[in-house]
Amino acid sequence: MNYAQLLFPDFSLIACGWLLCRYTALDRRVWDQVESLVYYFLFPVLLFHSIVRSPIDFSAASQLLVGGVGVCLAGVALAYALPYLPGLRGHIDRRDHAASAQVAFRFNSFICLAMAERLAGTQGLLLIAVLIGVGVPLMNIGAVWPMARHAQSGFVRQLLRNPLIIATATGLVVNLLGLRVPEWATPTLSRIGAASLALGLLAAGAGMQFATLARGKVLAVSVLTIRHLLLPIIGWLLARALHLETSQALVLLAFSAVPTASSAYVLAARMGYNGPYVAGLVTLSTLLGMLSLPLALSLPR
Repeated sequence: MNYAQLLFPDFSLIACGWLLCRYTALDRRVWDQVESLVYYFLFPVLLFHSIVRSPIDFSAASQLLVGGVGVCLAGVALAYALPYLPGLRGHIDRRDHAASAQVAFRFNSFICLAMAERLAGTQGLLLIAVLIGVGVPLMNIGAVWPMARHAQSGFVRQLLRNPLIIATATGLVVNLLGLRVPEWATPTLSRIGAASLALGLLAAGAGMQFATLARGKVLAVSVLTIRHLLLPIIGWLLARALHLETSQALVLLAFSAVPTASSAYVLAARMGYNGPYVAGLVTLSTLLGMLSLPLALSLPR
């Protein structure tokens, strides 16, 4: 399968978002509102619907969950260790590291969902929704913790207000209770989900920034190496060790190789850190994802 060709429609939407933001009247002010719409409404609805539409067989997905949690925890551990590694500790600013560590392990949920649907259809959406349901709380804790002492509010409050955590937790509860969405509401929810994927990818492109990467090059290379080289390798090793079937292996590999979360720079800026620098890292991660995703998905299974 030609994964580069498979992924082209999604990355072309990212490119369209960048071009629209830079060269038309649809500037950053417009895309800030689009990103808020996707993050606070469209995307939570998609997550909720993806989780509740089919019964979750946790026994069948248990190995995938182990792999997903393994990728998440490995990313957090590697990112936290950077300032203590020989050869790096003297070249990494601790404050910049606190804001940028999240780039190494957070994942772009918009791209995750788009990739999973292309790779495995409805089953892929359900699998990635389960991974996101587990990964979002873990990754938000990992992202907020290093910055928490400088925040105006505690990290627990930040987590409880996260719309993705609320949507996934609610969806899991509804699914476990055996409740289902009424048939008459399904078309509306499906259209909201489709809109969230397209607008989320366009917003990811609109958020790309290149002008802030001159500083902290060692830190930038380190966190992006974890995100786009080490985590895909770890995901591949876990998929083989856990003997995941093809669709689960593909979803785990995509999960481990996608770009970092586009909201990383928003979190850093909101908590008083260097948001533009983190935005530059998000931009590079989005571009590197165009290489790491096809390479990861092409690894032998």
